[in-house]
Parts: sequence; structure tokens; C-alpha cells
Amino acid sequence: MPIVDTFGQYVEKWSDTAPRRARWLLKTGWEAQNLKFRFLPDRRLIPADRYLACLMMDTMLRPLQRPDQCAIISVFTPCELLQEVGLSPYNAEGFSCYLSASKAERGLLQQAENAGVSETLCSYHKTFLGAAQKGLLPKPRCIVYTSLMCDANLLTFRALSQLYGVPLFAIDVPLRQTEDNVKYVAGQLRELAAFLEQATGRKIDTQSLSARVGASRRTLEKFRQFQRTRADRYIPEDLVSPLYCGMTNNILLGTPQEEKYVDMLLRDVQSAPPKRGKHIYWMHTIPFWSDAVKDALFFSEKAQIVGCELSQACEPDFDPDEPYEAMAHRLVYHFLNGSVNRRIEAGIRHAKEAGADGVVWFDHWGCKHTMGAAQLAKKQFEAQGLPLLILDGDGCDRSHGGEGQTATRLGAFLEMLDQAQAGGTRDE
Repeated sequence: MPIVDTFGQYVEKWSDTAPRRARWLLKTGWEAQNLKFRFLPDRRLIPADRYLACLMMDTMLRPLQRPDQCAIISVFTPCELLQEVGLSPYNAEGFSCYLSASKAERGLLQQAENAGVSETLCSYHKTFLGAAQKGLLPKPRCIVYTSLMCDANLLTFRALSQLYGVPLFAIDVPLRQTEDNVKYVAGQLRELAAFLEQATGRKIDTQSLSARVGASRRTLEKFRQFQRTRADRYIPEDLVSPLYCGMTNNILLGTPQEEKYVDMLLRDVQSAPPKRGKHIYWMHTIPFWSDAVKDALFFSEKAQIVGCELSQACEPDFDPDEPYEAMAHRLVYHFLNGSVNRRIEAGIRHAKEAGADGVVWFDHWGCKHTMGAAQLAKKQFEAQGLPLLILDGDGCDRSHGGEGQTATRLGAFLEMLDQAQAGGTRDE
């Protein structure tokens, strides 16, 4: 859309010369988009996903509106503790998605690279760093991150802490799944509670925290039920709703708003029509900006994304009565922690539960964990009867392109799934 192009150009231009003005424009534009989501929603979406669009936009706006009440976080940080002290998530990966959707990411990426950040660093982190360095992003109350999965975390959040001059807390998550490691991480989370109390002047009540962690468990249980129920149903999908869900099922876990969302999903799936076309399960992030992917999967009856790995990163098998151990268990036993076989096995299980006909493994540029595991994943998924396409690209930086190759490979993959079904039908 030309208006988005113009908007992004002005955000980029003013971030060089008048960053406060650029920030005002960003906030005003996103607030206008939020009004559109509320009063002129996309009726092709189910009601739950219309609500989700507003929920995610509210979350992205809060750091621009009240940054002193926000903490910069990595995506898998357990946020129930932040909620207890009144801090909202200021999420690096999510914010970069929205900057990219606003077509403002190119100058921010270049800023980070000009400042010495490697071209091979994750583009979500580079975009956020560049925006902070330019003064586009406001100063948070504090920063909290984990070592989980993404090695870019180790650079990004320390650099941001130095840039803003705010306190930083790092959660070290060991790779092995043992109860000793759960206790180790639980100890860090108790230290995090003291850190947040000091940063905000508010106290954390253990009973209230237990109730919040209980809401997290219910939310994950209901979402798993939804994924299983949708296996034989048709739900129209764009490219951003599965990604929104992947974000909110992490950074908003424990909030009434996220539980309301999954309750709406369960209601909507009951009235959904029978399955149409192919179900595609998506591993890792989604290049929502890609025209090639849109042509194949955007509100298509021939094929829809029926799940994103990021929304099902842990099982709801933790005990809310021990909230610190419960949150630690989520981190240590997280499907993206430890051996890549754990990630692959979880992906196979979740893809089957959602009735997937095929899987896309998206090799996001800069994610060594994902790129290094691609061939092993293909072998194991296909051994379980799930055809898998390895698709190279970038979830945030559209300048990496490759649209022609993406269109060819994704089109051929969907055609292969159709032919496999037709062959199976004839054989029967």
C-alpha cells in the first residue's frame, strides 16, 4: 500500500534528524491502525483473531505510550513476574516485526551494521538495536532476558542496557533437562523478583503469582485443545495471526487477555466448517511481508497455516502452587532448549495434532539453531509421514528477497501435497 510506503519513509527520514518526531509519527500511525482493527476489522478473520490483532497492537503501543512502565524483554522471558509489578512487555522481536510491517526497517538495520553489528546477526535484533541507537525507541524501566535458544540475546540486551543506562537481569537457562537445573533457574527467578521489586517499588505476592501462573497453565491447556480440534476444520488465516499467537502465547501468558483469546478460539472452532485444502504447520518465524508466501497461503482455501511452532514452545505440565519452579520448568523443558531432537519431536507431535498435511521449516537468516537443524528435521519429519519443505529467507528484513525462488519452491511443495492426496485417493 502506498500509504504504508510513505509512512515508513518518513519514520526512517525523521529518525535520522528528529527521532522524537519519528517516534510520535510511529505512535500516531499505530494508534490509527489500532482504531481500524477495532472498528473496521478484517471480516475474513474469525472473531478470536480480530481480537488478537487489537491485543497485539495494544501490546506494541504501550512502550511508546508509557515506556517507564515497560521492561525490554526477549521473547521467551517468563512475564508473570513483570505483570505482578505492573510492567508491560517491551519485546524486541515483536517490536521489530511491527517496524518491518511499517516498512521502516531498512535504515534501522543499516544503522546497526554501521555501528559494528555483524550482518549475520538476527535481523529482529539488528532492527531493534538500530532503532534504539537512532533514538526512535524510548527508554524502558529495565531489561530482562534469557539465554534460551538465541545467541543474539547475549549481545543485544547488554548493548541496550549500556545505551539506555538501565538495570539489566539475565536468566541463564542450562541446556540439560534435569530437576537440579529447574532449581537453579528457580533461584534466579527469585532473584529476578527482588530485582523487579527494587526497580518498581512494588512487592510481589506469592499467592497472587501462583494464581497468575495457574492462568498460564489453563491458557496453554486450552490452546492445545484448540489445536487438536482444528485438525478437521477450516479456519481462514492470514500470515500474521499465527505469528501474533506465537508472540502473545509467550509474552502475555498469565494475563486475562490471553486467556480470553484462547477461550474465543475454542468457541470459534466449534462453528468452523469442515476442512478445506491443505493444512501447513510452520516451524520458526513467518515472513509475513513476502508476496510469494501471501500468494500461496493468505486467506487461501487451498492451503492454510494451522500452527506456528513459537505458540507451542512448552507443555502445560508445571505446578502453579510452586510458581518459581513452574516458570523455571517452562524454561528448562522448553522445546527450543537443549538437543534439537526435542524441538523436532515436539514439532512432529504438534503438526500431527493440528492435522497437518505438510510442514515448512523456515530457515530465518541469522538463526544458526534453525539453519543447522534443517536437514535432520527434514529426515525425521518425513520418516513420520510429514513432508517438509526447507524454505530459506528472512522474517524481518525484506531486502534479503529471494521471492522468485520462494514462489517456485512453495508452489511446487503445495502441488506435491495435492498430487500425493490425489494418488492416495485413487489407490484407495
